[in-house]
Amino acid sequence: MKKYHIAYLACTAVLIGTGLGAAPATAARTTLVVHPGESIQKAVDAARPGDTVVVSPGTYRQSVTVSTPWVTLRGMGPRTVIQPAAKKAAGKKGATKEGAAKKVPKSCAEAGNGICVIGTKKRDVEGVTVADLTVTGFAQAGVFGMATDKMVVRGVNAAKNGAWGIAQERSVRGVFQGNYARENGAAGLFLANTITEEAGALDTRGAVIRGNWLENNRIGVTARRVRNLTVADNYATGNCAGVFVVGDENKPRAGALTVRGNRVTKNNKSCPKTDRLPVLQGAGIVLTGAEDTLVTRNLITGNAGKSPFAGGVVLFKSMVGTANTRNRISYNTLKNNSPADLVNTETTKSNGNGNVFTHNSCRVSKPSGMC
Repeated sequence: MKKYHIAYLACTAVLIGTGLGAAPATAARTTLVVHPGESIQKAVDAARPGDTVVVSPGTYRQSVTVSTPWVTLRGMGPRTVIQPAAKKAAGKKGATKEGAAKKVPKSCAEAGNGICVIGTKKRDVEGVTVADLTVTGFAQAGVFGMATDKMVVRGVNAAKNGAWGIAQERSVRGVFQGNYARENGAAGLFLANTITEEAGALDTRGAVIRGNWLENNRIGVTARRVRNLTVADNYATGNCAGVFVVGDENKPRAGALTVRGNRVTKNNKSCPKTDRLPVLQGAGIVLTGAEDTLVTRNLITGNAGKSPFAGGVVLFKSMVGTANTRNRISYNTLKNNSPADLVNTETTKSNGNGNVFTHNSCRVSKPSGMC
């Protein structure tokens, strides 16, 4: 599997290496090279729009924040590894927990993220690319973007991070392609409007999650309160859930997504309940509180469990009771999913709330009659 994955990423990088994230024409572009023992952040701070920071193979125990537009931060493959900084020694004797003020993170990095791409409330940072490296062991996200436009993340191995492998919020036109996200505490890939407040779904203006390998995370891909997004040609296996489209009662509603051509197989890992979700296991593609979403031409096999979300393609009311509406589930191939290949928990009618199940290859549905 490892050899296949490396070849897969190499192929993807060749296919998309040009044209994505290209900066506007400039008089001169500079490549800054970072070697083990040097600061990636210093090179990033010195970079100007259009420049590339190349990080040589080695282990770098540091976080990095990119706020300059059209900068590329690129490793030299999986052996370029970014990990958290070593923990500082304990404070002076005599200090007590009770007497210490609670420390509030001042930056994305201090909050426990690895590589941060951060704009401002008034202006998105444009055209940043993060590529061809490993980011692992961070308390929150391996790669995190906020207030970004046309951010590209490709060829990144995001492994064993506490929350998300690769995450983005309050951002538009992102491209996430050819990444390997594994063993992350929440989602391998996570796109959301915002995680700090209640708000309607964000129009991502055509963001794309394509060709990623998502393995042994809590959820492979989570699209939370977003619209106008494509999730295509990904491979999700060994997660508690493959793909989760999450909406709620806020307006505009989550939806207007396309989930197409994904291979979603044996996502049978068991994850305990949280404040937001019950136990997760055996969930293939799940829609909760979504509208106008197309789920088509996916291969969904062997997803089985006792979770309320278990099954091949599952329609389930959101945690605040918002129904799925006007979604179309068509031309999918489903086999050996349990309790059923197609599950609509919201109604006894196969087309309740305007949801349509048509031209799917499957054997068992709940309620019956949808295959």
